[in-house]
Amino acid sequence: MDKIPLHIKVKSSKKIHNWYSGKRECTSERILLNPYIGCDVRCFFCYALSYPGNFQKFRKEKIIFVYENFFENIKSQIDKINLAFCGYLSPITEPFQSLEYIYHLSEKTIELFVSKNIPIEFITKTLIPDSVIEKIKGQKHSFGQVSILTPDESIRKKLMEKGAETKILFKNIEKLAKNGIFSVCRIDPIIPFITDDKEKLKMLIKRAVDNGAKHIVSSVMDIPQVIKEDIMNYIKKVFGQDIRKKIEKLYNEKIGTWFHSEINYRKEIFSFLRETCDKLGVSFALCMEYEIKNGKIIGLNREFMSSNNCEGIDIPIYFKKDNKFNPFLCKGNCLKCKTGECGIFELAQGNKEEDFSGWNYYDYLKWNKIVEKEKLI
Repeated sequence: MDKIPLHIKVKSSKKIHNWYSGKRECTSERILLNPYIGCDVRCFFCYALSYPGNFQKFRKEKIIFVYENFFENIKSQIDKINLAFCGYLSPITEPFQSLEYIYHLSEKTIELFVSKNIPIEFITKTLIPDSVIEKIKGQKHSFGQVSILTPDESIRKKLMEKGAETKILFKNIEKLAKNGIFSVCRIDPIIPFITDDKEKLKMLIKRAVDNGAKHIVSSVMDIPQVIKEDIMNYIKKVFGQDIRKKIEKLYNEKIGTWFHSEINYRKEIFSFLRETCDKLGVSFALCMEYEIKNGKIIGLNREFMSSNNCEGIDIPIYFKKDNKFNPFLCKGNCLKCKTGECGIFELAQGNKEEDFSGWNYYDYLKWNKIVEKEKLI
């Protein structure tokens, strides 16, 4: 049995929330769910290591924080809302990491959402438990995303401390597909000069599609300024000084406090990926990719995405009726919506107020009144 990772159990009273404002390419709203802060997969490029608070404790001391009351806290809030978006396990840490097999926070949360008929998705670099497959396969809009950065297992092992073997990751996609669950393969991120070989990328996409993937999401590695030296030192140690120098030269664009690889390099990669996906009959989108044009930050999905929603699946808003949630007749692509046909007009195209920091629990309570007044379902 693997050694239990160093961790601390803490209480959480955190309120549910959606995407934060600012640079946003995510077309659909999500309820973001993070039962753990930090994980033992430990990807060297993990952007969450640049976040403040407990993330810095994890970065420096390798201590993982476990929200032991996570399920109870989420349930108490879900019970009080009349509108729900797809749950997302989890934006910043591996939901099925080693500690999940002790605390089962992700699986309990999945069970909660499915019991309420609220869709839920997950992203993983590890083995998907069979029990999770069984739980979500009956929920129409729940789906799984599997992160596969390279078809080369010897390279994968250099990118992260743990995580499942490449063959198991492809098996994840196959398991999802065989159970009728929409599956996404994420090549996210591509790391220049390490995982950007086009023949290997084409091989990866074809193998994912052959195993049942319906959609591909990709990005090129971004480097937060806070952890730039950590990343560069790791690259030098594992991949050599020459690779480090090439990457430092390529990362000549900065948006906010993040360094991005040169725009023409990224666009060439994305054009190749889009063309490959088109030929193989799967949809394609980018995750959090931007350029600066005429002094403005512009998302690249408008140029490269071939799906309605960036995760390839249209998931409507869900409204509660008789203690169960039911789908509204929409595509769920709020960021593109112009009509607000669901009755929550401020969701359409995102909120543009300068002081907007993202939807949270108190907005859900406000929307309760609209749902009740308008009898939206």
